[in-house]
Amino acid sequence: MRQILFTLLAFVGLPAYAAATVSLAGFSYSGDYQSIASRFPYTQRFAKQMAEQNTSIDKVIGQTLTNTKIGNFTVQQGELAQLKGRDQAIAVSLVMTSETVSYERFGRAYKLFVNLRGQALFFDFKSMTVLRSYPITAAYLDVLGAPPSDEELDDRVRKLFLGDGQKAGLVQRFANQMAAATLPETVPRFLQVNKVTISPEARNELPEALKGTPNTAETWLADQLSEMIASRTGTPVLPYAKGYAIGNSMAMRFADGTVFNLKIPEADYAFSVDLTGFKRIKSGESAAGASYIYGTYVDLKLIEPVSGRAYLDSKFKNGEVKLVPATQSEIDDFPAYSDSVRGLFGKLTAVLGGKDDPWIKSAATPTSDLNAQISATKTVLQSCK
Repeated sequence: MRQILFTLLAFVGLPAYAAATVSLAGFSYSGDYQSIASRFPYTQRFAKQMAEQNTSIDKVIGQTLTNTKIGNFTVQQGELAQLKGRDQAIAVSLVMTSETVSYERFGRAYKLFVNLRGQALFFDFKSMTVLRSYPITAAYLDVLGAPPSDEELDDRVRKLFLGDGQKAGLVQRFANQMAAATLPETVPRFLQVNKVTISPEARNELPEALKGTPNTAETWLADQLSEMIASRTGTPVLPYAKGYAIGNSMAMRFADGTVFNLKIPEADYAFSVDLTGFKRIKSGESAAGASYIYGTYVDLKLIEPVSGRAYLDSKFKNGEVKLVPATQSEIDDFPAYSDSVRGLFGKLTAVLGGKDDPWIKSAATPTSDLNAQISATKTVLQSCK
C-alpha cells in the first residue's frame, strides 16, 4: 500500500479548540513501521482474524463510539484526507504503544502475562503535533497447568481488545476516555512522566517479558502511572517518549499504510518515578491457607523542568493482600506486585483528583509539608486540563 509521510512542522503553539469537531483517525501502531510485525505480532494476528470475519478494529471502534455519549466535542467519522488544507483540524486515534505476551514455567505451573497498552491520542492535523494523550492499558495475568496454546493466547488478546463480561477491553476503555476527554481552550500546559528508574532488586521480581528488552519495564511503569493520572484526575499526559519515540518525534502507522510523524511537545511539568523495591510479608496462616501482604515502594517527584521547582517530592508505599490456598504449592508473586503498583498509583491519583483518603497519611514517608505538596500538585494538574 502507498505510504504517505507527512513532513513534521515546528511546534509554535496551539490555538483554542473549544466546542471542536474531532475526526476519528481509527486504529494505529506507534513506532517504526518496519518493526510493527515483530513488536505487535498478536495484535496483527487479531486484526487479521477480524478481517476474516468481514470486520475490523476500526469498525469496532466506530461502532463503540456511536454508542458512547461524548461530552466535550463532536466526533466525525470519515476519511482523514478530508482534513488536508483546513486551517484547524483535530484528529484522534487509538494508538497501540506496546504489546507483551509471554508465559514462563513456574514449578509445575505456567504463569501467563498479557499486557496491551495504548493511548487515546489527539493531534493537530495541520502542525502534526500531539495535542493531548490519555493512556489506556489492559492486562491478563493467570497461572495455567500447561503451556498456553496459540488459540488460548489469541483468545486472551481478543478479550483484552473487546472485553470479557464485566471487564472493559481496550476499545471500550478508549471510548470511556473519549467520553470524558477535553480539548484546551487556551495554549495548553503539558504534563509527562519523563523519567523512570527501577532498582535491581525490584527488577528481579518482574517477569522475563518486562526485563528482556531495554525500556520495556520502564515504559510499563510509566504507563501505569500515566493511565491513573488520566483516569483518576482527568488530566491528559504526554507519551513516555523513551519507550516509542526518538528525538521527541513519535511515528504512527495506520492499516492503510499511512504514516504520520508527530512532534511531542516539551513538558511544562514532569513526573519522575523510582521503583525502589517490592516486599512480601506473611500476614496470617490457617489450615485453609496463608495470606501475604505485597508491598510496593516508590519515590515520586513532580518538577517544573525550566525552573527546577519541585511540587511533589515524597516516598510512598502500598500493600495489597493476596490469599494463597494451602493446596497451592507454588506462589507467583508478580500478579500481586502488579496489583500493589496499580493500587499505589490509583489511590494516590484519586487523592490528587480530590478524594479524601486517609491512606495517604500512612502511605507517605512522614514529612511536615505533605499537605502542601499534595495541594501544589493538584494545582499543577488542574492547570494542564
